[in-house]
Amino acid sequence: MNANVLVLNQDYQPLSVCSVQRSMKLIFLEKAELLHDDPEKELRTTRRSFQFPSVIRLRNYIRVPYSKIVLSRRNVMRRDDYTCQYCGKKSGLTIDHIMPKSRGGKDTWENLTTACDRCNVRKGNRTPKEAKMELLSKPYRPVPITFFRDSNGGVQEPWKPYLYMT
Repeated sequence: MNANVLVLNQDYQPLSVCSVQRSMKLIFLEKAELLHDDPEKELRTTRRSFQFPSVIRLRNYIRVPYSKIVLSRRNVMRRDDYTCQYCGKKSGLTIDHIMPKSRGGKDTWENLTTACDRCNVRKGNRTPKEAKMELLSKPYRPVPITFFRDSNGGVQEPWKPYLYMT
């Protein structure tokens, strides 16, 4: 039962990921319909067995305000795959301003990157070019659908058409 289920809006747009328990509640309350199940698994009670959900679609449209990803430390690190963008290290991570705040750098997606403590101290109050430290990837503002897709760990095969991965 420790599986995730992709939740789609009525128009088939991805909304979120929920637990199997939550998806079964939505199905039983007729708030959602099962689109794909996992044929290798089933949910059993003492008297019945049920299909194991993988993708569900809500029966009523949920109005979602313009979805943009909140700029936060956690989301910057998720975007950068929890990896120092200077040396590739995956521990002792912090957030680095590419253009230092003391020199007018702002808190924006394009100016923040993940760095390990050592690289952040080495770079100091300089730009990467001045410090002769090259970034492994250029920081960018993530697109909601790709961020959703990339930050949810493994993507199940039935999810791929709904996450534009076919």
